[in-house]
Amino acid sequence: MANTSVEVKKAGTAPVPVADPWRSLRSEMDRLFDRFSGAFGMPSLRRMFDWEPALRYETSFTFAAPSVDVAEDDKGYKITAELPGLEDKDVEVTVTGDMLLLKGEKKEETEKKGKNYYMSERAYGSFQRSFALPDNVDRDKITADLAKGVLTITLPKTAEAQQPAKKIEVKPAA
Repeated sequence: MANTSVEVKKAGTAPVPVADPWRSLRSEMDRLFDRFSGAFGMPSLRRMFDWEPALRYETSFTFAAPSVDVAEDDKGYKITAELPGLEDKDVEVTVTGDMLLLKGEKKEETEKKGKNYYMSERAYGSFQRSFALPDNVDRDKITADLAKGVLTITLPKTAEAQQPAKKIEVKPAA
């Protein structure tokens, strides 16, 4: 699969929702335990201990917020997100004020026909991740590329931020 550029859209400033850090932490921990237990064929720990209402409908289609890696070097930052099965038209990257927003939607449709049966199934899922942009990022040069299910967002630093640090000599007081 060839590299495909993803358009980075710039929007006006918008209010930034305040995240609840405790809810976010609990959600991440729940997801971690669910992945761990699912790897061994065990039911979800939340379901085993009735931490959530029993009437909640669960499907085989799960699409949680993607795992991301953030790295920094002398020239800038890189955000890498795993988005298996998504194409560039399913992903949106926007810059609003000091926030970078990554949104995506996955649609999955399955249809199987057999001698004595017909099965049609549709599932949809979306995600959204936001990142605070450091002051030293050149917002006009942000790029996003999607290749083989991996989105790479490149955030170059400004020319001033790329200058090497100047060491100041410390002299004893006279």
